[in-house]
Order: sequence, then C-alpha cells, then structure tokens
Amino acid sequence: MSKRAVLEVIALDAEDAVAAQTGGADRLELVTDMAADGLTPPVTVFAGIRAAVDLSLRVMLRRSEGFSAGTAQDVDSLVRAAGELRAAGADEFVLGFLDAGGGVDLAAVERVVAELDGCRWTFHRALDHAADRDALRKQLDGLPGLDTYLTAGSADGVDTGLPVLLAEAARQGEQGYEQRLLVGGGLGLGHVPVLRAGGVDAFHIGGAARPRGWSGPVSAQAVAQWRRAVDGVPADRPASRPTAG
Repeated sequence: MSKRAVLEVIALDAEDAVAAQTGGADRLELVTDMAADGLTPPVTVFAGIRAAVDLSLRVMLRRSEGFSAGTAQDVDSLVRAAGELRAAGADEFVLGFLDAGGGVDLAAVERVVAELDGCRWTFHRALDHAADRDALRKQLDGLPGLDTYLTAGSADGVDTGLPVLLAEAARQGEQGYEQRLLVGGGLGLGHVPVLRAGGVDAFHIGGAARPRGWSGPVSAQAVAQWRRAVDGVPADRPASRPTAG
C-alpha cells in the first residue's frame, strides 16, 4: 500500500479549509447549508477558500435537499451557478441527480456537465439511493470529466454498505467502474483498514472532522488522525504532508 490515499474533507468556509489543509487533507468538498445535506456555496465563499489554501477544491452543484434536479428552471439556475463558479476559477465539481423512479436523471446531468466543459467531477451519494447502481454507472460511463463516485455502498451508511464497497472496488477497471471509489457517509476509523485492504484509496469525511459537530469548525487534529489512519501509520507517528493537486 505504498500509494498515498486521498483524504477529502467537507469545508464550509476558509477557516475549515485552512484547518483541513493543516491536518493533511488532499482535497476539499465545498458546500453550504449542511442542514440540507450540502448545497452550492456562493461564489464569494469559493473565492475566499481558493485564496486561503492550495488544495484541490470540488464544489457542490445542488440547489435543494434530496437528489432531484427539480424543474427545468431549477436546472437552468444550476447551470448558471456552474458558469459563475467556473468564471471565478472553480475547475472541479460534485453533482448527481435521480429521477422519481430512482434512475439517473441523465438529461439534467448532461446539461450541467456540458457547462463544466471537461472539468473533473464526482457523482455523489445519489448513487446510494439509485434503484440500480450498476445500471447508473453504465449510463454515466463516458461522460466527460467524471472521475469519482462518492458512496457509502448503501443509503444507510458504510456499516451496511461495506460488502458493496468491497465488491465494487474489486471491479475496478471494468466498464462503468473505471472511476475512483471515494468512500464517505457514516465512515468510521475502524472501516479504513478493511477498505484499504480491499483496494479503496480515497476517503471522504464531514462531521468526523468536527468534534463539536456542524456548529463548530473543522479540527486540524481530527483531520490529522484520519490522515494517519488512511496512510496506515501508527497514531504516535506524524501524518504525511499533503500535496497540491
């Protein structure tokens, strides 16, 4: 396991971003309004975080709670937001939409992805709520920029989804499984060794980086504990330093 694993941390503001970078995060997911499970942040928030850290930033594209893209007007609004963020320098994103039957809303995804014009992006945990995970992956296969799936393996979290995660990691390289598996959603430190042994090399944390909960900031110390865990080093040794990009 010599390959460094990716540690992604949710950041709401520049203070979170600096703490996450200090603790050893490789990448940040930028959101606002965690009461709605993470929505698109204002351009000003993105700009402040971009000025504060040199990590990769993946910006959430989501207008409301849940996994529906909403009306055509809602999608128009999201496309405009994506364009504004790109104009401000954003070049990595997070998105994912389902239809009423639990299938991928391919029309909405394709509209937003067209605005991204080749930027890298993550399909988020809408995958865990899909009626057919494998079919969703096959439908999205080949979309420009898609390089990651954020998933817990189950809508109920990693405890339940662990067998699915390990099975999907074992399919790496097959059609629909070329993208990186980024595990998050009820992820605990105890899951990490099992997932690493199964070939998973990317981990996503939100509340786990915040000892005081979502009302408090990201803790550099908490992130460093996760950095050591994903690197597979003993707790009494220092975490490795993050690399930009």
